[in-house]
Amino acid sequence: MTELKEKALMLPQKPGVYIMKDKSGKIIYVGKAKCLPNRVSQYFSNLASHNTKTRRMVSQVHDFDFIIAGSEFESLTLENKLIKQHMPKYNIRLKDDKGYPYIRLGVKDPYPRLSVVSAPGRDGAAYFGPYNGRTIARSIIDALSSSLKLPTCSKTFPRDIGKDRTCLNFDMGRCEGWCRGEPDNDAYLETIKQAGNMLRGNYAEVAEHVKELMEAAAERLEFERAAEYRDRYNSILKLGDRQRLACGALTDMDAVAWSNGPTQGCFTVLHYSGGLLNGRDVLEAENVLDEEESVVLGDLLCRFYLSRGFAPRTILVGVMPEDSGNIERLLSEKSGHKVALTVPKMGEKLAYVRLAQANAAEAAQKARDRDEKRLKALEALGRFLQLREYPRRIEAYDVSNTGGEENVAAMTVFESGKPLKRDYRLFKIKGFEGQDDCASVAEAVTRRFERMRSGSEGFENMPDLMLIDGGRAQVASALEAVRKCGYDVPVFGMVKDDRHRTRALVSAKGEEITIFSIPAVFTLVGTIQEETHRFAIGSHRKARGKAVGATVLTKAEGVGRKRAADLMRHFKSIKAIKEADPDELAAVVPRNVAKAVYDLFHDGGEEEK
Repeated sequence: MTELKEKALMLPQKPGVYIMKDKSGKIIYVGKAKCLPNRVSQYFSNLASHNTKTRRMVSQVHDFDFIIAGSEFESLTLENKLIKQHMPKYNIRLKDDKGYPYIRLGVKDPYPRLSVVSAPGRDGAAYFGPYNGRTIARSIIDALSSSLKLPTCSKTFPRDIGKDRTCLNFDMGRCEGWCRGEPDNDAYLETIKQAGNMLRGNYAEVAEHVKELMEAAAERLEFERAAEYRDRYNSILKLGDRQRLACGALTDMDAVAWSNGPTQGCFTVLHYSGGLLNGRDVLEAENVLDEEESVVLGDLLCRFYLSRGFAPRTILVGVMPEDSGNIERLLSEKSGHKVALTVPKMGEKLAYVRLAQANAAEAAQKARDRDEKRLKALEALGRFLQLREYPRRIEAYDVSNTGGEENVAAMTVFESGKPLKRDYRLFKIKGFEGQDDCASVAEAVTRRFERMRSGSEGFENMPDLMLIDGGRAQVASALEAVRKCGYDVPVFGMVKDDRHRTRALVSAKGEEITIFSIPAVFTLVGTIQEETHRFAIGSHRKARGKAVGATVLTKAEGVGRKRAADLMRHFKSIKAIKEADPDELAAVVPRNVAKAVYDLFHDGGEEEK
């Protein structure tokens, strides 16, 4: 620790970013500093003054790097870039840090379609958003498609036009029936143009156009057609209101608050539009080190709005974040307009902030209660199984296959009673062919500990308890594998009843421990088994789907197992391969083979059977 402190004091007296690394060289924390030696040396001085999380982080620091920045703003930008790139273990992690969805309109396609995507691409398409959730974005597409009678089916245009009968949407009056007969590309593109205008907020213009069509139809005494236009006009007006409320980009201002807790805190954002509350985000944040609220809030604001891709013009806060000027500049550049952080002192805006603070405090209390409940369940499980201490890290294993084919073993991880999905792993069984759950479990467990010895990411931490989906035989195989690897970890099996509920835990000796009598343990173990089974089944189906797809591809001349695997790896699915043109296929396989694959699905080949 003394050497690290001396190294920190020798850093240049300039702003920059510091990168903490553990013994294996893995990045575990990234931070920024106005003056590098002053900030970095604090970590290695007076350790007793740090909180538990900071002490734990510092204890794992083996070395650190640094990058000098030209300004504090460059430090802030670089820090956020490195955090996003490396996802360090001890940086604040927002649980819902997945970004906000956009609606994509493929304007360069012959027949553009609407879809929900995670982030804008560089493919020449038009993107709208962001929206407060995929469900809301999909509902906007559904309403838009219904209003303008756009297709929502899986048909590919123009390829599928005139091939089959129209779908139920046409019969219900929800679609214009674009797949009938000869394609009318001009009419379709005009309708798509209206959709784009509506997504840009130009509802009045589109509604006025439909109103003119309605009046013209009425003058021609086409009352049924006029009624259709009337319904479309009303739905467009309603959709405009809905879009304004649903799209996070159209909020006037956000009120933001943060409430800390012993294990995690809660970050709350209230979205206001026209003085009305129209949305709320409550995110739990982990790995908050002992920093001032102004520092934590600044970090959270950057993480939240940069992942979202957009910030409103005004963000109300209870305390001004540290480095607020650079945060405003960064968010302004990201959003394409000026973003201002404001601490209101009175009036309506102060009430907004207090409401956000109340929401954050309530959410933090709920999180504390939930954590306490999980802790009690883990303590009860530890006593139940007579463990030395409660199992902080639980790993569960399940095997899935179809008649011995595509044999996989899934590993899920629960830390402090919560699923830790970034540590989930899937093992494709390679040691034998056929169906043997015991051998599969043994291979998965062996490979798990081999990975730990080699320092592979996600395998660094020793489990306190291992649970196997199976009975005595599977548990015995797993326990033997653990011991052969030179470790001592308690292993139990999870046994289901006739209703597929976990009724008991079983030891390697065949001793069954009924868990019905303790509801907390019954719920915890049942949750672990269901999640592990879900992950195993889902992973197996994906592997089986790829295998089936690869088999279909080998029917094309020049495609063997390797080329089929290359195509599946690149395009991810048979559907994507079917929709690819020869040039796209030729990026993966030779051009003559690409043509053979294309012909397989388009010239009376596999698709017509």
